[in-house]
Order: sequence, then structure tokens, then C-alpha cells
Amino acid sequence: MADIHTYEGAPEAEFGDYVALLKPRVMSLVVFTAFVGLWIAPVHVHPFVAFCAVLFIALGGGASGALNMWYDADIDAVMRRTAGRPIPAGRVARPEALAVGLALSGLSVMMLGLVANWFAAGFLAFTIFFYAVVYTIWLKRSTPQNIVIGGAAGAFPPMIGWACATGGISLESVLMFALIFFWTPPHFWALALFMKEDYHKAGVPMLTVTHGRAATRRHIFAYTLVLAPFAIWLGLTSVGGAFYMAVSVLLNALFILGGWRILKRDEVAAEADGYGVEKRYFKLSLYYLFLHFLALLVQHWIGGGW
Repeated sequence: MADIHTYEGAPEAEFGDYVALLKPRVMSLVVFTAFVGLWIAPVHVHPFVAFCAVLFIALGGGASGALNMWYDADIDAVMRRTAGRPIPAGRVARPEALAVGLALSGLSVMMLGLVANWFAAGFLAFTIFFYAVVYTIWLKRSTPQNIVIGGAAGAFPPMIGWACATGGISLESVLMFALIFFWTPPHFWALALFMKEDYHKAGVPMLTVTHGRAATRRHIFAYTLVLAPFAIWLGLTSVGGAFYMAVSVLLNALFILGGWRILKRDEVAAEADGYGVEKRYFKLSLYYLFLHFLALLVQHWIGGGW
């Protein structure tokens, strides 16, 4: 792996550069799902404890982002989408990123154990390890199933939030995990459809690179069909209700329809319009996940579950 480090004459690292190491835009959705998992759990948590728990889960997520940027600095440097990140841009040295990631990992796990419980803290530690080692170091560069298996790391936060409140795992938290787990592949494969050349240049074996765009389109549609039953099943549990169910049915109908349009796209036409359909589907996928968890929060607030 190429050594990416600050170069002579590079601008001094600012506070914002270290914040950028934590991937705040990516982690914001992760933190939101963790908050929802904690707040809708059947055990009341004091608002201050809940705030601290979400804060330390966020720090743990940021630690994962820093460790990911440390290891992937060589890949980030050749991809147009990531070339401006702090390490490839020369503003933060790789050893600094590693130090930040390790320090925040230890701090977040220790503090979550003290403020919530040690089961949740151990879960957070496992999640950081899974994202940094299993996904970033092992899967990402070795298999086109990197996103499928590695996506579990992004699906654990609502389970961690739930565990902060209850000290354990339940069907509801497992289904929240499943919602994110099966959402992740079509979300990232849609991005890969219009960013294929970046992954090709970086040598990342995304499905678009190893199997082509046509196979990727088939996989996206298949996953929308697998995802929908889990999303709707969640609405039939103690955290669901009529409001959540209505939102989920509508969102899944739109997501399946979008997946069908992706499946039927002609590659020549897709290139001609700059992959507009794929980009809109990618944006829809962001709303899909956010609105599902927002619906869970609203359902909890209004009550009326089954």
C-alpha cells in the first residue's frame, strides 16, 4: 500500500480536517439510526444518559471512519470522489489519522460502558473492529461481496442504541439491523453504477468492476425484493404501527419501482443522460432509510402500535 503523508509545503491541518477524518456526513445517518434504536426501546433512558450514549456511539463511528481513511489513503488518492480527503490532499499524515482512530475507539468504548452498559460497549467495540478490519482491511479489496458482508458494520448502530437501553438484543433490534443490512448493497451499487471508473482505477473489486453493470442492475433489483419484507415485518412488531406501516409500504413500492427502472436501463441510454436515473435512485435510497427510521420515531411518539 502506498504511503500517503503530508508533503513539504502542505497547508497546516486545521480542526476541520480532523473532523473530516471522522466522515461526519456518512456517520450522521448512522448516528440517527442509533438514536432511534435507543429512544424507541421499551426501557426508559434518562435524556442526559441518552445524549451521552449517542455521543459516544458517534465518536465510535467517527473512529471507524478515521481508521478507514488511514488504511484506504492509497485508494482515496486515485478516486475522484475521495481525492480531496485530508490524507490524500496532504493535510493530515497517515500516522496522525491512525492515532486519532485508535484514541477515539478506546475513548468511545470505555465511556459508553460507563454511561450505559458494558454489553453495548462491547457491541460498539465489535462494530469498530468489523468496519476497520473485516471490511476495510480484508473484504473491500478482496471480494465483490465487500459491500454485502461489510454492510453489517453500518447496520449495527440501532442494535447498539437498543442495547444501551435494554442491555440486550430483541427481534425489533434484529429487524432494524436487517433493514439497513439489505438496504446497503443497492444503495452502494447504485453509486457504483455511475462511479465505476473510480473503483476500476483504484482496483476495488466492486460488483460493477468484476461482473459488469448489467449484473449489478440485476442484483440491485433482487435486493429491493428481499429488503421489502423485512422493512414491513418491522412494522408488525411492538415498535411498529399504522403510521410506520403506511410509510414503509409507500417507500418500498417506490424503491422496488426504482430498482425495476434500474434493471431495465439500457447502458447506452444511461451513458447518454449521464446516469440520471441511477443518481436519482441513489438519492432515493438515502431518503428511504432516513424516512423509515423517522417513521419509527414518529410512531413511538404518537403511540398506537399493534
